[in-house]
Amino acid sequence: MYYKSTRNSSVNVTSAQAIAQGISKDGGLFVPSELPKITLDDVKALGDMSYAQRAFFVFSKYLTDFTDAEIKYCVESAYNTKNFDSENIAELAHLFDGTYMLELWHGPTCAFKDMALQILPYLLTTSAKKLELNKKIVILVATSGDTGKAALEGFKDVPDTEILVFYPDDGVSAMQKKQMTTQEGKNVNVCAIKGNFDDAQNGVKAIFTNQDIADELDKNGMMFSSANSINWGRLAPQIIYYISSYAQLVKDGEIGLGDKINIVVPTGNFGNILAGFYAKKMGIPVNKLICASNANNVLTDFIRTGVYNRNRPFHTTISPSMDILISSNLERLLYHLSGENDAQIREWFGALASEGKYEVSNSVKEMLKDEFYAGCCDDIQTKECIKEIYDKYSYTCDTHTAVAVKVYEDYKSATGDETKTIIASTASPYKFSGSVLDAMGIDTNSDEFELVEKLAEASKIPVPASLAELKNKDIRFKEIIDKTEMKEFVFKTLTIHNA
Repeated sequence: MYYKSTRNSSVNVTSAQAIAQGISKDGGLFVPSELPKITLDDVKALGDMSYAQRAFFVFSKYLTDFTDAEIKYCVESAYNTKNFDSENIAELAHLFDGTYMLELWHGPTCAFKDMALQILPYLLTTSAKKLELNKKIVILVATSGDTGKAALEGFKDVPDTEILVFYPDDGVSAMQKKQMTTQEGKNVNVCAIKGNFDDAQNGVKAIFTNQDIADELDKNGMMFSSANSINWGRLAPQIIYYISSYAQLVKDGEIGLGDKINIVVPTGNFGNILAGFYAKKMGIPVNKLICASNANNVLTDFIRTGVYNRNRPFHTTISPSMDILISSNLERLLYHLSGENDAQIREWFGALASEGKYEVSNSVKEMLKDEFYAGCCDDIQTKECIKEIYDKYSYTCDTHTAVAVKVYEDYKSATGDETKTIIASTASPYKFSGSVLDAMGIDTNSDEFELVEKLAEASKIPVPASLAELKNKDIRFKEIIDKTEMKEFVFKTLTIHNA
């Protein structure tokens, strides 16, 4: 299995190269040269396996330059009860008849990013060793809240790595900020920027693709890689939980082998729902992929019209991990839907960079509508949904998962589709205690940790130890910079003086 660049189909690299490099030198994203197939017999067999064994099965199809021993080391190191508070790793909770919450937040940072970022350090260091790079790997991350903490936790004190995380100062929840700014580890650095997530993401991508900066790092025995979902090593692990969930539903007798399911994903950067698309193309019977957005509804408009236009107001919402107007993983999807037309991708994403918009062809528009349904909701509707779910089902969900539930309810009303459905639950409600309590009608005039105690009383969900421990941790990282100063911050942090 080799990997191409979305902007140059002649690129041909191994999975180890794709993971270590993070992004292609031409600015494109790495995609597999083909999507491997799994059969229904495979799915049935997966039902009797552990999550780590299911991960081994999927990775063995994508990481063909890894030995079985290397893949086994990676999956067993990541997917265990030392890192996750559930033996199942990803839990399936029954919300109501035929609808299941795929709880992806049982890892150390209480967000779905742990599902990939607990294994990425093992994939990355194994790749570097295979390639005999003999360099310190500098992980550069832009985050809208969850990726940053999950990456910091995954890479802290990993030998021969350094990690730098940029987040929008006013664009994350109080708990997310506390998680990042108190991060332990000798090789970690965190910096706030004045701006939004797109500013952070654009800044990181500009640094990644600057050859002069890459040369300067090389002189100092370093190289960049990424923990964002632009890195194939971050995206591939997300495919696993959709395949695993289908296998589990079959094993539990909730669906018959071969029955179709819907998958609903609250998404901003499009990586999590793209993983569902890959699972479908591999052979998981999926009826519809339902893309849920908050008030930053650029994806909703795009899937409905085929016009991607980021020239619109940016909204800071109570679901901050989705406050994104440039969905980078969409590039991978459009590469596949356009027949791997790299010239077309360069044209569309060149227009996005220069004009802030592009329009896809009619054939791609039809394929988008065939594969996806898109909807959105604002903060008021999100809060109403949290309260409705709590009152009806005694289930407490966070502000991102509630967006998915609301959009799914709208989809059912519009289509009458009764297909059994998995909703990706992407974060613990404790990461957004104030907003969740406010939605429930409970007083929020307290500090962050008193809010956690109130939510514990209302939800009856145990407070994750990793969040409870934050109360007594000191703030380590206080720096706030302008978005134009990111390169200088990277050089200063790495003690490279030619800034």
